[in-house]
Amino acid sequence: MNYSHFVLPFTIGLIVLLAYMLVRFGVWIYKLDSDDKQRILKNIFSIKSLQAIKEIFTESLLHRNIFKTNKVLGYMHMSLAFGWLLLIIGGHIQTWIFYDRLSNPIYIPIFFEYFVHNKAGMLFGEVLTFTMDLILLFILTGVALAYFKRFYSKLFGMKKTTNLKLGDKFALASLWLIFPLRLLAESTAASLHNTGGFLTQNFGNFISGLIPVSFFEPVFWWAYSISLGVFFLSLPFSRYMHIPTELLLIALRKWGVKSKETFDAFADVELHACSRCGICIDPCQMSSTGISKKTPASYFLKSVRDKETNSYDALNCLMCGRCEDKCPVGITTTNQRLAQRINLANERQGDFSYLKDLNYQIKTDVVYFAGCMSHLTPGITRSMIKIFRKAKVNYWFMDEDGSACCGRPQKLAGNLEAMKQLMDFNKKRIVESGAKTIVTSCPICYKVFSEDYKLEIEVLHHTQYLNRLVEQKLLPVQADSKKVVYHDPCELGRGAGIYDEPRKLLTHVATLVATKHEKQDSLCCGGSLGNLEIEAANRSLIAKDVVDELSKPNPDVIATACPLCKKTFIKVSSVQVLDIAELIAMSIPEKNEKSGERKKITVLQEELV
Repeated sequence: MNYSHFVLPFTIGLIVLLAYMLVRFGVWIYKLDSDDKQRILKNIFSIKSLQAIKEIFTESLLHRNIFKTNKVLGYMHMSLAFGWLLLIIGGHIQTWIFYDRLSNPIYIPIFFEYFVHNKAGMLFGEVLTFTMDLILLFILTGVALAYFKRFYSKLFGMKKTTNLKLGDKFALASLWLIFPLRLLAESTAASLHNTGGFLTQNFGNFISGLIPVSFFEPVFWWAYSISLGVFFLSLPFSRYMHIPTELLLIALRKWGVKSKETFDAFADVELHACSRCGICIDPCQMSSTGISKKTPASYFLKSVRDKETNSYDALNCLMCGRCEDKCPVGITTTNQRLAQRINLANERQGDFSYLKDLNYQIKTDVVYFAGCMSHLTPGITRSMIKIFRKAKVNYWFMDEDGSACCGRPQKLAGNLEAMKQLMDFNKKRIVESGAKTIVTSCPICYKVFSEDYKLEIEVLHHTQYLNRLVEQKLLPVQADSKKVVYHDPCELGRGAGIYDEPRKLLTHVATLVATKHEKQDSLCCGGSLGNLEIEAANRSLIAKDVVDELSKPNPDVIATACPLCKKTFIKVSSVQVLDIAELIAMSIPEKNEKSGERKKITVLQEELV
């Protein structure tokens, strides 16, 4: 007989889940804009689909990115995801061989050991039984680690983990029970029919001396089926919705759909692909310093998913991108938060229309845009002026008179209308200047000029431009014995991927020393314009932690490439803090120097700083 009523919970749960996912995925794809749909149609029958399958295997099943965070954590996730897939595949292979047909009821491969009591003569029967027991043991080790992690997460490299809501608890409890119950069901069946492998047969023989297995065998099969059914039915209402959604997310990315700064169907897919694994909690400096427990992306995404977002939580974030960099799923957490800021912002929070009446007619080769924060750290602008003059650059200091903001702070606040007014004004001036290159000292300005202005001219951060001048021998510099550590600003590093040029530049003028948190793992200074709610004392708390970390190699100078970082660090640092432009300006030899000697730069340092 190939049917028993106990299979109903599993079967009903699976059918309901598949129907739900079919409708949900269909709605998401339907709501994508026409350009994204065209990208899908263009790429779905291309090599990109094979690339998506490869990434699904390496990330959703093998959890390669989680392995990078912590090997034990990676093994735990892999054993559950990949192990479960292997069990399903193995069950189907057993069923196909035993029944000698490919078409079988959907529940047979899952409950094969209940329906098959005589494997005599079955091709590869003993090998398959052994393999299935080995896979089950593999999964059970992962389940044991999951139990352990829930109570001792620090041993998995995680100081904090996420909290669970009711749907999560139902899904988690059923998931934790599925495989132990399978072990009990198959072991009692093995004890009764002598059909088990090294694990189920020996365990069945053991428990047969403790319990009446003939009574408990159907109880365990019912419990196993119910746990599967409950998991399937609770999955759409829990964090485990990420399991199927991540598969869709990977495919959409490979087909060319990208994250935007407004909330759309793709953003909703990203939202539901968040597993709330908690890996983003520890990297969040707002959380690790105890300033805010609600800031980490996992909690914020949950609030968006549950439609509980408020302006305070949306604005109380440094927007540094550390969580995004650590996310094993690759969710664009900064765009997710920016989209909510835009939704919550007033349509207009400032009117800059008066700027259109200002008129400038300047022709130049290079536009220098210092940015608001550079004007508050004038040593940087003085250094850049000296460098431009020394290199004989035909430049225009566009915002020398203060002028207009680049617009990115307005964007970070969600005020897109004000941003557009500022951008229109600045773009008109830049285009009319005839410049071939625009150079910015502020990474915030660099990011908005390079990404949002859509200029048809070259946009460079001053570290890129100065490195070019030095390497092309257009700017003479001399090195000294200073020991320097470099702090990667968030917007320049993680935000724009500029890591090499600042370091190359520093090696021309000083001895560069490595630090623990560099490049993508760099710490935010705490002064971020992205956080509109944080108090000054808390900014200083974050800055002090970062300066303490940067000071561990005992440097002579903490170098950065952001005026906001410099201004933030100076307040809490006993070590001298300089922008790279200042270090370069100090390293330019004076005309009256003797050959092989450098003029003392103490006076110049005081002037620049």
